[in-house]
Amino acid sequence: MTGDEAEIGAQLERWVRAVQRRDLAGVVADHAPEIVMFDVPPPQQGVRGLDAYQETWPPFFAWLDAGAVFELESLQVTAGVDVAVAWALLRCVRPEDFAEHPDTRLRITFGLREDAGRWLVVHEHHSYAATD
Repeated sequence: MTGDEAEIGAQLERWVRAVQRRDLAGVVADHAPEIVMFDVPPPQQGVRGLDAYQETWPPFFAWLDAGAVFELESLQVTAGVDVAVAWALLRCVRPEDFAEHPDTRLRITFGLREDAGRWLVVHEHHSYAATD
C-alpha cells in the first residue's frame, strides 16, 4: 500500500466514524464542492453539490438513531498521482433486518482527486445488491 492509499484509507475510516457520531461537519469535511453522490434512495439522477449532499445526512442520522448500524467491514484503496478510487463494504442495516438477511452489505465506491496536497471525494456511489 502506498502512502497516499494509507492516507485515503485513514480519511475514509474517519468519515465512517463521523457518520457513526452523526457529525455532519466531519462527514462533509473531505468532500469537494462539486461532489456527485448516487445513493440508494432517490433522486435517481443523484445528488449534486456539497449543499445537496449535506442535506441528505439528517434523515440518515435519524434512521441510525432508530437503531440501525453503520459499520465498516472492508476497504480497498487504489491511488494514482492525482486520482484515486476506493470501495468498501459496510453493515448498514437495522439489526432485525440483518438477522433476517445476514449477508446484506452496503457497497460504497468513492472517487477522489488530489487538490493541493489534500484528497477530496468527488464521487460517492452507494448500492445494495438486488435480492430478487
